Amino acid sequence: MNRKTFHPAQPAESLAPIDRHFANLMARLSAGSPEVKLAAALVSQQRRLGNICVDLDDYQINPPPVELAAELGCAGWPTKSILLQRLKNSPVVGAPGEFKPLILDAQNRLYLQRYWKYETELAAAILQLANEKIPTVDPQKFGAGLRRLFPEAGEGKIDWQLVAAFAAMRRRLCIISGGPGTGKTRTVVVVLALLLEQDPAMRIGLAAPTGKAAARLQDALKNAKATLPCNPATKDRLPTEASTIHRLLGSIPDSANFRHHAENPLPFDAVVVDEASMVDLALMAKLAAAIPLSGRLILLGDKDQLASVEAGAVIADLCNGAEPRRFSDEFAREFKVITGQTLPSESGTTSKLADCIVELRKNYRFGDRSGIYGLSHAVNEGNSEKALATLRESSKATGAQVSWKALPPPAALKSALKPYVLSRYQAYLSAANPAEALAAFGRFRILCALRNGPYGVENLNRLVEEILTEAGLIHASGRFYAGRPVMVVRNDYNLKLFNGDIGLVCTNETHEFRAYFAGPEQTLREIMPLRLPAHETAYAMTVHKSQGSEFETVLLILPRDDSAVLTRELIYTGLTRASSGVELWADPGIFSTAVQRKTSRRSGLREALWAPV
Repeated sequence: MNRKTFHPAQPAESLAPIDRHFANLMARLSAGSPEVKLAAALVSQQRRLGNICVDLDDYQINPPPVELAAELGCAGWPTKSILLQRLKNSPVVGAPGEFKPLILDAQNRLYLQRYWKYETELAAAILQLANEKIPTVDPQKFGAGLRRLFPEAGEGKIDWQLVAAFAAMRRRLCIISGGPGTGKTRTVVVVLALLLEQDPAMRIGLAAPTGKAAARLQDALKNAKATLPCNPATKDRLPTEASTIHRLLGSIPDSANFRHHAENPLPFDAVVVDEASMVDLALMAKLAAAIPLSGRLILLGDKDQLASVEAGAVIADLCNGAEPRRFSDEFAREFKVITGQTLPSESGTTSKLADCIVELRKNYRFGDRSGIYGLSHAVNEGNSEKALATLRESSKATGAQVSWKALPPPAALKSALKPYVLSRYQAYLSAANPAEALAAFGRFRILCALRNGPYGVENLNRLVEEILTEAGLIHASGRFYAGRPVMVVRNDYNLKLFNGDIGLVCTNETHEFRAYFAGPEQTLREIMPLRLPAHETAYAMTVHKSQGSEFETVLLILPRDDSAVLTRELIYTGLTRASSGVELWADPGIFSTAVQRKTSRRSGLREALWAPV
């Protein structure tokens, strides 16, 4: 969704009650100033839409829709010069460092005080981590470890996983970015083994934004370390449990604060966070603040995926978006000394932060000739013509990984879904036991861009239920029924169920309904349905909710009408949830528009991190 600018051609986003209340309060404290009222409402609304601030220079070029002003009883928007003057004279607006509800910086960016503080503190913490080189690494032991763990790396052929491992050992910060199948988890297991070889007593914490992502990280680490070429003692010391970031930091009930912070840092020497693209600005700022003075922070993620649901696009800002960057001469020299390899000469920005970021470029899952790889790559480039051509060509080929179908009208959607639903969901509904059913259900998913509307999650879940009921495969006569897939939408630490966890309702040996969820070590957890935390039916789910998941095949359905949420990041994320096949139902015009629309969330973080020194 393009959240960087205001386009009059797009529908105006309405103000929420909290926006209006905040605007009225700021106006009352500013002698009834309508300009302050409008600015306060706008900065509150834009925070809800994912932006950290409002850029008043951009406001001059693309003023907000007049409908927003009308909602507040104002005739229209003031000019930039008048607005700036009223803000600077207001008692509720301060300069950076002042304790005022609103902060206006020298670049004419207007923030809520709290978000200006998050952004400033995160930028300072990231730069401090990036600037601190680790002096205690034994070069000989380090080099020997790299050669053992990356035996196929050779001169003239750069192994970017090797580069990432080298970067992670060199400084207190490392960001490893890459799409699905590029080996991020394998790389971090190697890094942890190298760290433990240097310091066997090292304490390591593993975390992810959601319980589902934490469980996947835990399983992936277990699988990767099984084939790791290191001694058994090192393998035994590798961490085996991952938690949510909230649990790692120590959530305090009914509070936005955590038990671990700058004054009470985490008890770890290294913290690894997977699916970091899902982490919003506020949570990342609190995590960075809790890293001990001598600790390391390793972030794994995909900078091209959807940004966090809450405000910010932290990983994209940390990686400087799509802007080219290169390693410093110092980094290249040290890399050659340790590994004997020469990094390719590349152009772009160089900085201490650039030395901490490695993008994994080889895809081990798809391969260059894969249809999913080709389509997702074209989408990532914003090349809608190439993406459409790839779809059309693949649709003609037998056994292609990707296919495209014109979006059926709402009245024909159920009949179009019927053969697809019956063929894909038959296996899990006829499974012999809950474990087999869960495994079969996890192979396929319907993904949508929206929750509401004819092509949204709620309607599609209803249609799937109708299709399966009419076929006699389920009996959806009550709230719970055998075969109902449920997705948890609120964390429950007592039950160890987390937002995004998916289970199935089945009957047990005494013919009572139970919800079954996958547990550790391939076990099964059995929960009474009435004890479940907030949840929803999950035949179909939003692309946002699918982040961190992987399915064999995916049906990705885009709506008929354009929406600001339709972006290349959303389509890329949906496509790359599949490992072997994707079918896309979309109008070609809507698809092209979405591919050309890049998410851009307004903040000052990228500038603070990448400003020329």
